[in-house]
Amino acid sequence: MDTLETRELRYFIAVAEELHFGRAAERLGMAQPPLSRAIQQLERRLGVRLLERNRRGVALTGAGEMLLHEGRAALDATAAAARRTRRAGGADSPGGARNRLVLAVKAAASHELLHKLLDAYAAEPDAAEIEVLPSGTCEQGEMLRDGRADVALMHAPFNSLAGFDSEELMTEGQIAILPAGHPLAAHKTLSLADVGDIPDLPLARWSRDGTYSPGPGPEIHDQTQLAQLIALGRTVAVFPDSARAWLWAEHTAVPLTDAPPVVTHIAWPAHSRSLALAGLIRTATRL
Repeated sequence: MDTLETRELRYFIAVAEELHFGRAAERLGMAQPPLSRAIQQLERRLGVRLLERNRRGVALTGAGEMLLHEGRAALDATAAAARRTRRAGGADSPGGARNRLVLAVKAAASHELLHKLLDAYAAEPDAAEIEVLPSGTCEQGEMLRDGRADVALMHAPFNSLAGFDSEELMTEGQIAILPAGHPLAAHKTLSLADVGDIPDLPLARWSRDGTYSPGPGPEIHDQTQLAQLIALGRTVAVFPDSARAWLWAEHTAVPLTDAPPVVTHIAWPAHSRSLALAGLIRTATRL
């Protein structure tokens, strides 16, 4: 058979991620024997071995790696279909608007552009309600794939646009954000090497795909935490120039001479047929 049930995919993905039937069963809220039988039945139906089982534990075969990748995408697609269908029917909240779009944006980025976009679109006839959903550094793509967002402002080279349609909106330089009293804050320009090797001021570290890169800098969870740590002289951060909009008096922004430009795109799922979304894209490209 060439069809798979979402239940089977959830079961397999849990085992593939945990690489342990007991932990996967606990995560799924079920007993281990029926989970093992379900995976064995799935392997028989597909005619391939998905897992190698031995005394040391469980490992994925090549076919299992493929199903893990494809299965995650399939579950994201079904979740996205449900979420967008509810929004189209106004069922996300009691009395919710029937025509609503969710726009994912990186917290602390593109403030001026976002204001212009929202104001210009609101002036359009039959404009949909726009819900702005702040996200982490690299979460916009995941939000588009699983349906939490209909459209997103994404920033190359930090965000991958693979699998999405997009339009380029703005290009800008990058700045270092330092404590106002730090000696480097008095410089007119800095280089990436300057800010990457400050003994008393390590670079802040953001989560990418749930993990933090190694380094001495603090792990950053949100913009408010970052702003406070910079003001206290505990870290330095690199941001697009538009981040100046949220700086505190205790911060100083210094342009970086050799940082690559940041290109802001408006991105959306390639298969979208939403007329409201098409209207928002037209407005964005006219800014």
